[in-house]
Amino acid sequence: MDIFEELVRLRREGRKCALATIVEVQGSIPSYQSAKMLVRDDGSIVGTIGGGCVEAEVWNAAREVMETGKPRYLQFNLNQDLAYENGLICGGQLHVYVEPIFPPPVALIFGAGHISKSLNKVAALAGFRTVVIDDRESFANRERFPEADEVYAADYEEVFTRLRVTDSTYIIIVTRGHRDDLRVLRWAVTTPAAYIAMIGSKRKVITLVRALEQEGVPLDALERLSAPMGLEIGAQTPEEIAVSVVAEMIAVRRKAPSEWRSISKSLFLNPRLRTLVK
Repeated sequence: MDIFEELVRLRREGRKCALATIVEVQGSIPSYQSAKMLVRDDGSIVGTIGGGCVEAEVWNAAREVMETGKPRYLQFNLNQDLAYENGLICGGQLHVYVEPIFPPPVALIFGAGHISKSLNKVAALAGFRTVVIDDRESFANRERFPEADEVYAADYEEVFTRLRVTDSTYIIIVTRGHRDDLRVLRWAVTTPAAYIAMIGSKRKVITLVRALEQEGVPLDALERLSAPMGLEIGAQTPEEIAVSVVAEMIAVRRKAPSEWRSISKSLFLNPRLRTLVK
């Protein structure tokens, strides 16, 4: 199996992997400079950099870089003791660079109104693949969203089954009404998405969250919701709202410290704020 073809396949499927490459060699080693090993997110591998405990340590490092997103540089000295333990009488040195390979982040924008138009443009500029979903063909079409990677004009429940959601997926709920927001939110909190956000006032958010809670949706699932969505920058126009939301998405993607807050900390788990909804 070709490593690069497999790498492209994994990225297309929205899966993480890590690529280990021997970048420097001194003396005799059980492989060669530029040898590569690809470690998938499930721990399986393609290729080899020589086997033995060196490969095992590189495998552990690959799992770490997939988790942290930070590459590692490893150095191994194949002295007599190490060589004897592995049956490889080499005695050389090798340096291995292990880099994370992440799929492009995907923004699923539910709703094709005026805010979604700005969201789609800003998210695309920030490096997100964008998918726009609405049940109205007059809104969800290529004329309105030329930058989108995909546009769906169909019932939301129908589209859910056609979407692949991973921990590189960002879900933004901006439909035309409370009922549709609730339909999408009910599904979104069951997915492994990295980010789930919904537009609306505090009162609206509390109302929808309480409705799902009464349906039996677990609290830990609802805690993942970021709402009202976006960083608090005083945004008012669709363009400003789009900037605040995409900034929040970037903060999540880069694991950067930020002031963004989840509803679980600021709204519906706060008993005093729950009294806003009678």
